[in-house]
Amino acid sequence: MKHVVQTLMLFFFITTLSVSCGKGSGDDSSLVTPEELSLKQEEEIILIDVRTPQEFEQGHLENSVNINIADRSFKEEVGKLDRSEPVYVYCKVGGRSAKAASILREMGFEEVYDLEGGIRNWEKSGMKVVK
Repeated sequence: MKHVVQTLMLFFFITTLSVSCGKGSGDDSSLVTPEELSLKQEEEIILIDVRTPQEFEQGHLENSVNINIADRSFKEEVGKLDRSEPVYVYCKVGGRSAKAASILREMGFEEVYDLEGGIRNWEKSGMKVVK
């Protein structure tokens, strides 16, 4: 009986820890892998590169548009997009795109997806960029 109680306590502890260490708002479900995004690119999607124009020129995903998150007009530019359409965002490694995804959700975009690991992970996965 003692073993069962210890096992249940351990299970409870691990479950609690994993839930509390997550992002909490369900943001993990909005991450897409390079493979998942590659399949989506076969459709007509809204794909936003939130890096600087200089970074965009060095290489970007096919059919993406550059809307720099650091630019003062970021909200104004993304505000022109259809909030009911799925939007995919990416940056170099995921930090800026996570922030952009949060802003888009706050602005009322219904479906926002963030490329896990950014363009660096995209290239690491063997996917090509446009230069």
